[in-house]
Parts: sequence; C-alpha cells; structure tokens
Amino acid sequence: MEVILTKDVENLGSRFDLVKVRPGYARNFLIPRGYAEAATESSRKALAETLKQRAHKEEKLKKDAETTASKLKTISVKVPAKVGENNKIFGSVNAIQLAEAIQKAGLTVDRKNIDLKADHIKTTGSYTATIRLHRDITVEVPFEVVAE
Repeated sequence: MEVILTKDVENLGSRFDLVKVRPGYARNFLIPRGYAEAATESSRKALAETLKQRAHKEEKLKKDAETTASKLKTISVKVPAKVGENNKIFGSVNAIQLAEAIQKAGLTVDRKNIDLKADHIKTTGSYTATIRLHRDITVEVPFEVVAE
C-alpha cells in the first residue's frame, strides 16, 4: 500500500514522501496517528502541487541548514554537569542539555533532531552526537562533558 507521509517518520521517510508500506502498518499505525494519508489519485495530484510550491522554500531551508552545519563544525560545545567522585555525573547528559549548550553558543537546534551515540552519558569526557538539520544534511558534532 502506498501512503503519503504527513510527518517525518524515523527509518521510513520525511514529510511529503510517497512510500510503500504494508497495509496493516498503514491502517493500524500510520494513518490513525496522523503520520500518513492514503495515496489516492486526488492526494497524489495535491502532493505534486504542494511539492511544486515548496521548491523555493525547500531550497532556502537547505541553505540555512548548510550554514548552520558549517557554524556547528567551528564551535566547541561544553556541557556542564554536576559531578561526584570518580568523575561520575549525578544523573546523565541527554539531548536536552546538549541543545541548551548549543543554544548558549549562539545556534538553535531542535533537541528531537539530536542523536547521541552513547545512550547514557554518565561520566565526564569527550563524545560525539549526530544532528539532523535537514533531510539531506547531518552533522557530527563533538562535545565535551565538564564538571560544573
């Protein structure tokens, strides 16, 4: 069954993509939750018109993402955390703290687009995160967890 995605879906596609999925996955998960709509003849025509109108906006978004990516490569990000003995952190560092540290450096990144390689960062040190700025643009950002 072919569906048109109305939102970005991890490991499936981005908004306005026409994808082929199993009928049960479409009927029971994607369509009821508003992630997709059935790819009928009229919805395909509407999708073509929407994509035609969004071409300029998409180009501008891509340019903005490229400039943000180049800025992210030049800055050094330090995430402060409360530390106990043996450099162990109270709690853990996650995407929210990393997004806040990047925002303090002068750039805005949505925390939902940050993928930390290590799920639970519980010690100080250097790590890397993958940030998806656009459907085609991802950046590896090194950051350091330091004691407050």
